[in-house]
Amino acid sequence: MFAAFLVRKIITQAASVQNLSYYKLTMATRRRTDHVASKPEMTKKHLKVREKAKRLKAEMVGKVRDDQLGFKEEQIKSITKFGEIERQCHELKQEVQMIAKQSTMTGIKLVVMLGILKAHEGGDLVQAANLTRFLREVVAMEKANEILAQFKDEEDS
Repeated sequence: MFAAFLVRKIITQAASVQNLSYYKLTMATRRRTDHVASKPEMTKKHLKVREKAKRLKAEMVGKVRDDQLGFKEEQIKSITKFGEIERQCHELKQEVQMIAKQSTMTGIKLVVMLGILKAHEGGDLVQAANLTRFLREVVAMEKANEILAQFKDEEDS
């Protein structure tokens, strides 16, 4: 009796395993057939999506290209502005140096003139004559340098 019970149980389990594998097989087949049946619709949708994606990509490429051209133009403008600023800075430095030289020369001339006055007051006419000669040479040297600078400016132009 127990043996009969076990045999029945084994047979039912075997049958259920066979049914289960059949069920799995039919579900897999159904999925494939469902997919195959709907493939033409999916293809149309897929083509529409692909087409739309291509259009969007082309638009984005165009926008990126326009942005890059804008960036290049701005970069060129910035480079030219910086070049102009550097040129102006160089000119200002030269002017500052020239003003500093002029003020130094003016200071030297004033000191020499003061020395001439003190020498006259003290009655030292030789010292006054030497300082006067030195002052004339300094003024002559300044004038010569101005003429030379004007000549160089005319050559550069």
